[in-house]
Amino acid sequence: MARFLSEDKLKGFEKYKYNSIDTSVLSNYVMHPFWNWCVQFCPVWVAPNLLTFTGFLLTVLNFFLFTYYDYGFHALTKENVTKDYIPNWVWAVSAVNLFVAYTLDGIDGKQARRTGTSGPLGELFDHGLDSYSAVLIPTFLYSIFGRDEVSPLRFLFLIWNIFFNFYLTHWEKYNTGIMFLPWGYDFTMIGSCLLLLSTSVLGPEAWHVTLPGGITPGVIFEFVLYFSAMLTSQTVILWNIYKSYRDGTGKMRPFTEAIRPLVPLFVFFALSTTWAIYSPTDIINRAPRLFYILTGTIFSNINCRLIVSQMSDTRCEAWNSLLVPYGLVLALVLAGRAAPLTELALLAALCLACSVAHIRYGTRVVQEMCKHFNINCFHIKPKIK
Repeated sequence: MARFLSEDKLKGFEKYKYNSIDTSVLSNYVMHPFWNWCVQFCPVWVAPNLLTFTGFLLTVLNFFLFTYYDYGFHALTKENVTKDYIPNWVWAVSAVNLFVAYTLDGIDGKQARRTGTSGPLGELFDHGLDSYSAVLIPTFLYSIFGRDEVSPLRFLFLIWNIFFNFYLTHWEKYNTGIMFLPWGYDFTMIGSCLLLLSTSVLGPEAWHVTLPGGITPGVIFEFVLYFSAMLTSQTVILWNIYKSYRDGTGKMRPFTEAIRPLVPLFVFFALSTTWAIYSPTDIINRAPRLFYILTGTIFSNINCRLIVSQMSDTRCEAWNSLLVPYGLVLALVLAGRAAPLTELALLAALCLACSVAHIRYGTRVVQEMCKHFNINCFHIKPKIK
């Protein structure tokens, strides 16, 4: 059976040491003290990866909750004549789930150090699941605004904005050797929890009013995400990489090698945008949720492979195999001017196939690392005395 982790990658993981810089005021002075307090109540027999996975499952639960109550993001549109809104308890439960998931994500590393089980698997597992949450969390937050405030196509670009920020952070580490933790993450998570909680109290109608100047909360939501990304993430990342080359502190890769990880991401962005804009049956408006989850699945696979390369200090792949079926389906759709049901069926089939392939990839990588390091992902092995 073919392996996903080559021998040089496994040897690279053996040498890996976590190196990060966190300058966020919210993280250092509010969240870390809170997480230090929380981790005291976690039994020492609980594996850190179990905390990570539990938090991820809570975001999955939120995604399916909103899929059930607002599959097509029509709940808050004017066309929803039945006024079948999302129940208030759904907003409250999702707020609690998201906050618990965020807390578990914050204490898993502390639990690892507390139990003496720190290692590369924990970081890979954590960041790999986070890359999938990068589509799950924004998608259920979309229901707050709906199609009348932000069109499905505009929201696709908002999701891609989140993808770029997440990916570039790991690309930054690939070139500098340091994980510069972005300020925006903690503020975004806390802000999202408060947004969901306030929606459960005030009702989603509170975000569907016209403000002075004719703007709406949805437009402000878009502007804040784009502006904060440019201000606190993208420009900072480019500066950190430039500084590492200037000072000779980074990996000092040649330019073509430094930008190599960007190739599959930008190719996928081009393919995704082409399908969304030039779909003969307007698939992004007909099945936005399916389109988002397919995009997020392939993005997560591309990102996970970058994480493996930067942690093992090996050459990153310049291509992703999932882009092959994606490109073939896109070519078939555009060339054949597919009928509505045909294009929808192709989208659903591709989403299922890519999801299975990505889950298989993640599972096999974890299994191979566990075998190599003689550890268990969800269980702390007793130490031999």
